[in-house]
Amino acid sequence: MQRSLFSFGVMAALVLAWALGRVQGQQESKVIFADSAKANYTSMSQNPGVSTAAIWGDSTMGAHATFSKFKPGYDAGMHTHTNDVWIVVIKGAYLYKDEDGEKRVGPGDFIRVPGGHKHWSGGDKKEGALFYEESSGKFDLIPAK
Repeated sequence: MQRSLFSFGVMAALVLAWALGRVQGQQESKVIFADSAKANYTSMSQNPGVSTAAIWGDSTMGAHATFSKFKPGYDAGMHTHTNDVWIVVIKGAYLYKDEDGEKRVGPGDFIRVPGGHKHWSGGDKKEGALFYEESSGKFDLIPAK
């Protein structure tokens, strides 16, 4: 009896872990390959000057990864995001400012912006920015006051 209850408990825990992983946007164990040059970019209607191409997940629903583009000179203004955002620049430069100063995040550079952290971001005036972006939750941009 105890053994069957233990087996049931283990099985329930595994099902719960699987379900939570799916809800958080984790993919099945499969290889994902994406080419930023061949991706299908769509303009963000709520954010002119930005276009994205989904790699996995859904940025409007939860955990996700995208290729994102800022047009040259794009200015997102001061804002926060609910969730952490991880960025690796591919081309151009992602410009970043906060109370500690400014950073030019160029090709091959990484930046992590914690959820709730007030900052400004934008694209290089000549090249804009092309970057890989990943987050553990849905994407939002909350203008700072």
